[in-house]
Amino acid sequence: MSQQPSVILATASYDHTIRYWEAKSGRCYKTIQYPDSHVNRMEITPQKRYLAVAGNPSIRLYDVNSASPQPVMSFDSHTNNVMAVGFQCDGNWMYSGSEDGTVRIWDLRARGCQREYESRGAVNTVVLHPNQVRCLLHWVSGHL
Repeated sequence: MSQQPSVILATASYDHTIRYWEAKSGRCYKTIQYPDSHVNRMEITPQKRYLAVAGNPSIRLYDVNSASPQPVMSFDSHTNNVMAVGFQCDGNWMYSGSEDGTVRIWDLRARGCQREYESRGAVNTVVLHPNQVRCLLHWVSGHL
């Protein structure tokens, strides 16, 4: 088995394929099929262990160091496109935002949605405040 690259890039597109790249050489060293939907957003955990892949309507968590193409966890509570995903600095919890108008907080140790917030419209972006406690969100409203 080859050594894991020190700098990893991950890409995905509407072709339902996730690719891992060695940044220094530009070599694609792993390809994963993502048949569920197109990929809207990806984020690597702060410890660089997992890659969260957000689609419609689920989030799949892949082990970056595993040769397996199967996700290690799935998060399926959203009902529409998941447009935002991110992690708290210790990597124990994840947040997500969806076009279903919700922001969800997931505890990766408990493997489930711990909290849900409803917005006034589809959520396109969620950013964790630097204090690691508050989430800021951006939504699109149908009203002008």
